[in-house]
Amino acid sequence: MHHPTNSVPLADEITRQLGQLTEHLAQLPPDEATFVIARILDPDDGVLGGITGLMIAGSRFARTQAEQGLLPAEVWLALGRAANELNDIGLDLDEHRATLHHTTTAAKPPTPAPLVVRRHR
Repeated sequence: MHHPTNSVPLADEITRQLGQLTEHLAQLPPDEATFVIARILDPDDGVLGGITGLMIAGSRFARTQAEQGLLPAEVWLALGRAANELNDIGLDLDEHRATLHHTTTAAKPPTPAPLVVRRHR
């Protein structure tokens, strides 16, 4: 069986960089954090789309291995379910990407959300 020599270090490096992104995101000012989140959620070029693609590829691999009796079918089914759920999450979040993008490009100051607006009597 062929093992690409750079795949495991690449996966480790991506994991390390995701940790760095998480740390940076927690420290960014709100406008920059909103932009980064919108970028992460981009279905074509974002992190969530990339991870979903990885899970789809993993599921396809596991299916082939399960058909050959090299992996239990449960592994393939679990990876397929994870890929489907990530895809569904991406679809649910995609409708909010425009709002996040609009927030980052809006010239006017933000308006408080109705939950935090106080009534004056």
